[in-house]
Amino acid sequence: MLESEPRYYPAGNELALYEAAYSMRLPVMLKGPTGCGKTRFVEHMAWRLQKPLVTVSCHEDMTAADLVGRFLLGSDGTYWQDGPLTMAVRMGAICYLDEVVEARQDTIVVTHSLTDDRRMLPLEKKGEMVRAHPDFQLVISYNPGYQSILKDLKESTKQRFCALDFAYPDRALEAQIVRDEGNVSDRLARTIVEIGEKSRNLGGEGLAEGASTRILVQMARLAAAGLPLDQAAQFALIIPLTDDLDIRDALSGIVDACLPGA
Repeated sequence: MLESEPRYYPAGNELALYEAAYSMRLPVMLKGPTGCGKTRFVEHMAWRLQKPLVTVSCHEDMTAADLVGRFLLGSDGTYWQDGPLTMAVRMGAICYLDEVVEARQDTIVVTHSLTDDRRMLPLEKKGEMVRAHPDFQLVISYNPGYQSILKDLKESTKQRFCALDFAYPDRALEAQIVRDEGNVSDRLARTIVEIGEKSRNLGGEGLAEGASTRILVQMARLAAAGLPLDQAAQFALIIPLTDDLDIRDALSGIVDACLPGA
């Protein structure tokens, strides 16, 4: 259970939509670019609804057993250890599968019986069928920009979820987030957001994606810690985003052009 409110800045009616889905215990899918606030949104909603949150970062080696549990060998013999999904199902938590398309398809299929009217989780190796706690809800997220034919959700999975589209906030809201989260002035926050917007224009021009809101907040925090903005940009934005020297030069040019007095 989250003890304090995770700060979240609504960009539309996503709070009301999510609450409506939760009231009916419908599963929810969050779609949007990396670092735009999907995880923070789920944390905020769990706090708002006063429900425990179980978060799983999905990856290509994750198996169904990693989600539901497995038998382990202990000093007194074998025993069953619930996985994070089973734990959430039993206790009535919100289970958040982050970047779900990174997981193997046969792993995700294990959630199907939880996301329809059955709301049941089979533990085949244990021979148990777990009925979901009335408060349980499943939430998944992924970045459509990373999709490929090999990494996409099955239609039979997609059609079980309500979905919310996320994007980077508009300029004014993003500047507010950078100012508050980074503890910098309005003017500096606006400059950082301008750098972020211009970096996103390089998306598809040799850069996979421009700076996320998360990166801009990190830049602001480094500036608040005393680093000059151009050094903060090198450290938090330019070097992490690309190894291509030409693209780095282009990003450095953006930063120089946006610096106060440029």
